[in-house]
Amino acid sequence: MSEFKISIPTDNEGFVLLQCSFCGEYFKLLGSDVNREDTLNIWCPYCGLNGRNFAPEEAEYNVIKVAKNEINELIYNMFKDIERENRNNKNITFKCGKSPEKEIVSPIKVRVDNLEIKQFKCCGTVAKIKPLSIGCGSYCPRCGGIDYE
Repeated sequence: MSEFKISIPTDNEGFVLLQCSFCGEYFKLLGSDVNREDTLNIWCPYCGLNGRNFAPEEAEYNVIKVAKNEINELIYNMFKDIERENRNNKNITFKCGKSPEKEIVSPIKVRVDNLEIKQFKCCGTVAKIKPLSIGCGSYCPRCGGIDYE
């Protein structure tokens, strides 16, 4: 079985783009914080809901494209093997045809740049969020605590 990885790039300061699966808003956390083993949950700084999937929509589309490409390649190789096995058989002819076209996997862009850095008082987590949420209050992405500045 094939194994593949899709990475989400960080911006120049090491923040990775995330998107809330509930409210759809974008925010950024340090890549090192997202990849920590003790990061079991992430809270949306805007709606405060705890979710399991904060990958941006582009990452999900890329996962589907990569999976389709891998599956098509496996099926094509299987049929190529059948074609090779039956090459000398006079009773059965089997032609595989040409390889399927691969879907283009476009790189994920860190395109949300109107976010500002906020350090949450509760646990010291650093995130990039909308400037309006800094002044009005936001939830800590690491522990879920509310923080008013």
